[in-house]
Amino acid sequence: MQSEPPFLAASDLTKTFGESAALRGVSFGAERGEIIAVTGPSGSGKSTLLLCLSGILLPTGGDVVFDGKALRTMNEAARSRLRRTEFGVLFQFGQLVPELTAVENVALPLLLSGNSRREATTTAGAWMDRLGVGELVARRPTQMSGGQAQRVALARSLVTGPKILFADEPTGALDRQSGEMVLTHMVDAAKSSGTSVVLVTHDRHVASFADREVVIEDGLATAHAH
Repeated sequence: MQSEPPFLAASDLTKTFGESAALRGVSFGAERGEIIAVTGPSGSGKSTLLLCLSGILLPTGGDVVFDGKALRTMNEAARSRLRRTEFGVLFQFGQLVPELTAVENVALPLLLSGNSRREATTTAGAWMDRLGVGELVARRPTQMSGGQAQRVALARSLVTGPKILFADEPTGALDRQSGEMVLTHMVDAAKSSGTSVVLVTHDRHVASFADREVVIEDGLATAHAH
C-alpha cells in the first residue's frame, strides 16, 4: 500500500537574489493538521522558505506542491486566490489596514472572495470572539495594543478556514505574555479546525509549541527534531 504524499511538499527548493543564494536545495513536507516550527539563525533562509511555500515568491529551482497541485504551474492570480482561500498568512507585524476597523480587517478576505458584507462581518465577529478580541470590533489598529492587533491579524488569517496557516515570527514584536496568548490561541484554533501550521521563529520557546521542528541553516534544511 502506497503512503499518501505530504499535504504540502517542497522538493529541492533553491532561491537566489542576484549573486546571493537564500535557499540551496531545501526539501520539506507537512501533513494535514501538523504544526511545524521552522527555526534557524537570522539570515538562514527561514522567511524565504515560508514565502516560497505560500506562493508569495516563486523559487528559482525546485517546486512546491500543495494538495497535489504544483504552485509553479499557477499564474499570479491563481496563487493569490490560493492565499485568499486555502492559505492563511500571518506576519510579525500583523499588517492590518489602518483605515479599517478590526472587524472590517478580519472580514476583508471573505469580502474579497465574494461573501456578502453581512455574512463576512458575522463570521469575522465570531472569530474575534473565539480569539478573545470580540470587544475590539469597532476599534482601528492604532487603538489596539500590539498583542490585540496580532490576535486580530490571526483572526483575519483564519477567517476563511484555510488548510494551512503560514506564520512568520508571529510573536517577534510582542512581549512574552502577549506572545504566549497569541501562540496558545493559534495552536488551539489550528488544532480544532484541522489547519496545518508552518511557523517561522528563532525563539526556542515558540518552537516548543510545534509538533516537530525543521532547522534551516545557510539555506539548507540541516535537521528535523521532534
